[in-house]
Amino acid sequence: MTIGRIIETDACVAEGAAWLAAQEPRFARALTATGPLPLRRRPDGFAQVLSAIVSQQVSVASARAIWAKIETAGVTTPRAVLTAGEDELRALGLSRQKASYALALAEAGIDFDALRHLPDADVVRILTAVKGIGVWTAEIYAMFSLGRADVFAPGDLALQEGARSLFELPERPKERALRQMALDWSPWQSVAARILWAWYHVEKQREGIA
Repeated sequence: MTIGRIIETDACVAEGAAWLAAQEPRFARALTATGPLPLRRRPDGFAQVLSAIVSQQVSVASARAIWAKIETAGVTTPRAVLTAGEDELRALGLSRQKASYALALAEAGIDFDALRHLPDADVVRILTAVKGIGVWTAEIYAMFSLGRADVFAPGDLALQEGARSLFELPERPKERALRQMALDWSPWQSVAARILWAWYHVEKQREGIA
């Protein structure tokens, strides 16, 4: 049972980017346009996943405002969420559905410290067993909160569009097709994702899209 490489520093990202550029000329071209890639490491644990639930299907500004209320109220641990209950969670800005997701997460009893030592597939399996947590959220958690170097999130629309543009595909690849493409970028799929995100943002700026 192995968890593979962990991305801890900017140097790790640079190492992965150099490997990908050597393997795939399109990545080399993208990196020339994007410059150095961000580390994008985040904390791990219950609060990070709860924050992801809060952010689902709302604007960044709305998510930040709701999360600020939750943090101020101290409702960022399983016990605090369970004590708050649905009514208080809704008073803090969560919809009825998201309040149920938050309670499900609190009730799941996930050992977040243990996730650090589990293979990527097990991390995704454990997180997606909780109501309201999909594969995309679980893969992003593995990528940025756990620092896994070889995880991809092919359900991400920006990654799909970045791949379409960089690889000059006739249409945006679907999740299954992009997951298959990403296998060629192992063992640095997480860095490939960073390249595609960065490329996507460069292309948006060139096209004048807000």
